[in-house]
Formats: sequence, structure tokens, C-alpha cells
Amino acid sequence: MGERRAMTPDEVKAIEGRRADIMAKDRAPTPTSLDANKLPCYAANLSQGGDNVDCGYNAFWTDHGDAVMRVNGEPRTSLITFPANGRMPPRLPRPANAGPAPVRGVYGRAGENPENQTLAERCITSFANHAGPVMLPSFYNSNYQIVQGRDAVAILVEMIHDVRIVRLNARHGPTRSWYGDSIGHYEGDTLVVETTNYNPNEALFGGSANMVVTERFTRVGPTRLRYEFKVEDPSVWASPWGGEYEFSPAKGPVYEYACHEGNYALPDILAGARAAEAEARKATAGAGGGTSQQ
Repeated sequence: MGERRAMTPDEVKAIEGRRADIMAKDRAPTPTSLDANKLPCYAANLSQGGDNVDCGYNAFWTDHGDAVMRVNGEPRTSLITFPANGRMPPRLPRPANAGPAPVRGVYGRAGENPENQTLAERCITSFANHAGPVMLPSFYNSNYQIVQGRDAVAILVEMIHDVRIVRLNARHGPTRSWYGDSIGHYEGDTLVVETTNYNPNEALFGGSANMVVTERFTRVGPTRLRYEFKVEDPSVWASPWGGEYEFSPAKGPVYEYACHEGNYALPDILAGARAAEAEARKATAGAGGGTSQQ
């Protein structure tokens, strides 16, 4: 949409109408007279609906959002407000002497060891940087609870049950940790938070461990909280970038996301890999290749 910041009423109507139609179809009773293999499935990874062979993880579990995001009532075309085109700025070439890029949760050799699986599969961080900074919504579990204290502000994130601690009126320490080191102070009614010292395997969108994110939290109405963010990493992006959106109240409490309690996939992946390795050693020994040592 170029540098246009707001959507037109017709664009909003089309998007929100399409989403309402998807939700209506998903809530409708499943026809029992049709072939189950031909029923449409509004799956978790489809924001606009469509056919899917596996309907076990359907739209019941997801929350893509039913309305266009608005700031001060204005329907926005992007969370990003600078650059004006609503996109992250160009990435700079990676220096030749920079060494290998951090894994950052991408898949390695399946089953080799736990560290080769994604951070989300290991229940360490969320699938889409929910905790931040920058705090970003995803297709489900995008709820937060903010608790203010005298010396700190705690931000409870529903996804992967993370709690980010913002220490108030303090100094950054030397430790690199998940979600970085967040230090906050108040400017009038606005909570300003600066985060540095990210874990090198977690930084946002491939940012380096030297990335700095500045956030601003401002209550702008009885039911609206404005969230502004600025990302600076001159070794990765050609210019700083950032944006804003608004939070609205949740309809109930934040429930526990008990990731590890249902995390059968990771031990099963590793156990399956060990079984495959044992079979390979057995086949090698049977073929006269000798025995392998562990």
C-alpha cells in the first residue's frame, strides 16, 4: 500500500467481512451427510480459510484477529510506521569475517540433539516473538498481563508462559538472556523501556546480539493501551525502524500455557532418532562392517 498509513472504509469492510465469513463457517455444525475427507478445514496456519487434509488443529484453537488493527481509531495498513512504507528497512550485507550466523531456532538435523530443534519446540520461547521485545501478536495465545510494582514491572506472556521483568530506574547488567535485559523509567504517564543484551540465538528477525529496542507503553483510554517500539541495529539494518499498535482488554484471565506437560514430540523425535541409529549400526554389523563404538 505504499506509504499510505490508513486503510479506506471499503478495504476495512472487505477484510473484516471476509474474516466474519470464515468464523461463521467454522462455527457452523459439520454436515454429517458429506464425505468427511472433502469437508473444508479452517486450519491454524490459514488466516483466510481453505481446504486442509488434517482438521485436527483447526480454527477453534486460533485467534488471527477479527478486526483491522486501529490506532486512535484509525485502521492501519501496517504495525510499522517508520519507514513510511510500512516495511522493515533493507538488511546490510553480512561481513565476510562475521563467522556463521546464529541458529536462531531453525531446524537442524532432526533428532540429532535437543539443541537442533526450534526454541519453541523446546518450550523456551514462543513461535513468533510474543514476549519480545518487540512484542508481536501471532495466530493464538497473544494475551498479556502487566503488573506494576515499586522496583519492577512484570509482563506475563500467555505464549510459552513467559514473564519478562522490566527493572525500573536501574542499569543494564552484563548478562545476555532470553528477551534481553529490560530497564524502564516513567516519562509522565508513559513507561519507557530499553532492552539490550539479547541472547545471540534469539534476537528479533535476525538482529544481532547488539540490537537495542525501545518501547513506550501509554494508556490512551479506559480500554486502550498504546504500544510503540523502535529497533536499532546498525550492523543489520540500513536504518532504525519501528511502529505502534494498541492493546485492548482481555475477556478473562490469562491461563497457563503448560508447554512441557504436553511436549511429547521432542522426546519422541529424539527416541526415534536413537532407534534409527541403532538399526543402522545393526545393519552395518550384519553386512560385515564391524561394530561401531558409542
